[in-house]
Amino acid sequence: MITADATPPAPDVSQRLVARVRPAGNEVMYQQWRDLLFLHWEYPAAAIQATLPEGLFVDTFGAKAYLGVVPFFMRKIRPRFLPAVPWISDFMEMNLRTYVHDRAGVPGVWFYSLDANQWLAVKIARRFFHLPYEHAEMKSSGTAEGRIHYESLRTGARANGVRCVFDYAAGADLPQPAPGSLEFFLVERYRLYSSAPDGLRRGAVFHEPYPLCRAEVMAWDENLLPLDGFTPTSRPPDHVIMSRGVDVTIFPLERVIMG
Repeated sequence: MITADATPPAPDVSQRLVARVRPAGNEVMYQQWRDLLFLHWEYPAAAIQATLPEGLFVDTFGAKAYLGVVPFFMRKIRPRFLPAVPWISDFMEMNLRTYVHDRAGVPGVWFYSLDANQWLAVKIARRFFHLPYEHAEMKSSGTAEGRIHYESLRTGARANGVRCVFDYAAGADLPQPAPGSLEFFLVERYRLYSSAPDGLRRGAVFHEPYPLCRAEVMAWDENLLPLDGFTPTSRPPDHVIMSRGVDVTIFPLERVIMG
C-alpha cells in the first residue's frame, strides 16, 4: 500500500504502452502538430520534483530527469463540431515541459509554459484546460531546402525581454523507437496534467506514434528556462530529435484521484 508521503514506483513499459491506446469517450478537438523540434536537457530530479503539484512525481529514465523545449507549428486547430479557420486555427507554439506520473502510474507531461502567438488559443487553453499558456510575438521563415528559422518573444507579466531563436531542419528518418528506449520515454507521451483551482486534472491525446527523424540544429538557446524559473545548464542539449508531425485528437480533462 502506498502512503500519502511515499513516492510510487515509476510506470513500467506496459503502463507506458497502454497510454497509447485511444481513450474511450468523445473527443473535443482536433489538431495537427507539425515540424516539432525536441531539445532535452538532463536536469536534477529533485529540482524538478520541487516544482510539481501534490500528486505528481518526476518521471525518470535511468535515474535521470529531463527538461524539454519544443518549438513547433499548430495547424487546423478546431473543436469537434466546427471547421478550421485559417487566421485562428494556424499558429506557432513552443513549450517547456518535463515528464511525470501520478500515483496510479499514468505517465504524462507537465508543462511549465506554452507560448503561442494566437491570443484566442491562449485564452481558451487557460480557461478550459487550465494550462499555463503565454502570449508571445513569434515569427518563422523557411528555405527551399527545408531549413526553419523560428523566433519567439514572450509578452506580458512573465516576460523578460529575451528572445528564443532556433534554426533547424529535418534530417534522415529514424525507425519507430523501441519501448524502453530513451526516445520512447521522451516523445511517446499521451497524457497531460494541469492544475485546476479545485485539484489536479489529466487530459488524453491520441495520435499515431511520432514519425521521428534526425534534427540538424544550427541555432538553439536555453532562454525559455529562466522565463519559467529554471537555471540554464549552459551546455548543449543532451538529446535532440525531430518529427515532421502528427494529426491529433484531444479528449476532455478528468479529475485525478489523489488517494
